[in-house]
Amino acid sequence: MKLIKEINIVLKNPETKDFLADVFYPETDEKLPLVIFVHGYKGYKDWGAWNIMAEKFAEAGFFFVKFNFSHNGTTVENPENFADLEAFGNNNYSKELSDLGCVIDHFIKDSKVDEQKIILIGHSRGGGISIIKTCEDERINGLITLASVDTLERFPTEEKFEKWKENGVYYEENGRTKQQMPHYFQFFEDFKNDEHRFDVERSMEMAKAQVLIIHGISDESVNVKNAEHLHLLNPTSELYLIENANHTFGSKEPWQDDALPKGLDEVVEKCIDFINDKIVNE
Repeated sequence: MKLIKEINIVLKNPETKDFLADVFYPETDEKLPLVIFVHGYKGYKDWGAWNIMAEKFAEAGFFFVKFNFSHNGTTVENPENFADLEAFGNNNYSKELSDLGCVIDHFIKDSKVDEQKIILIGHSRGGGISIIKTCEDERINGLITLASVDTLERFPTEEKFEKWKENGVYYEENGRTKQQMPHYFQFFEDFKNDEHRFDVERSMEMAKAQVLIIHGISDESVNVKNAEHLHLLNPTSELYLIENANHTFGSKEPWQDDALPKGLDEVVEKCIDFINDKIVNE
């Protein structure tokens, strides 16, 4: 089977700024389910093994899209590095939801896409964003969360918060690049201005899509209790826990193997089976 790859497509969002997306799909005359992957905090579309994951979804018969949020710190010219820390500091949940809406609107019009089969896969914070979008957008039929948070109310402790408010910015070191990543206070203000919209728990309860929750039991960044809580909020969802899997299911940056790590391979297989069972062949 021949795979088609369209890399670094420029998407224009007048509410934010230009950003990039990649598409992977099999050469076929049939319309394909649209699967959109939503990266998390300090993530980007080319991180780790996401490209190999994209190929595997395409080989399974899906129109797979991954993209960079407009304000994730990467740029159109430099998509694999945090080259724009000012944009990173000015990111917020409103911008991420706007970008995700832009991605859906753009690719749902593609002649190769079955617009009745739209699935979001959100990793970490991208899981929280995907949950909210699924609640808001009835076009979305399937929601899969990978190591997702159960709330977007994740801010510094009280002492650090007061300094953040006073200074207008706080910095967090990127463990891999050692960059000091700015977080401007507008991030919190944006959250407070639309707190009801950003309520992940409410959105999960109201989500009408087919839902699969995947989490590694050994997740060091987002405790597995987040997944169990999401499942309680949406009892018709399926909860799938993976033994010995960490936050990225064994993937890391850079990823220099030709195959997926064991944990992420299990994730992809489970996602493919779920989409086929619940959405494609329902």
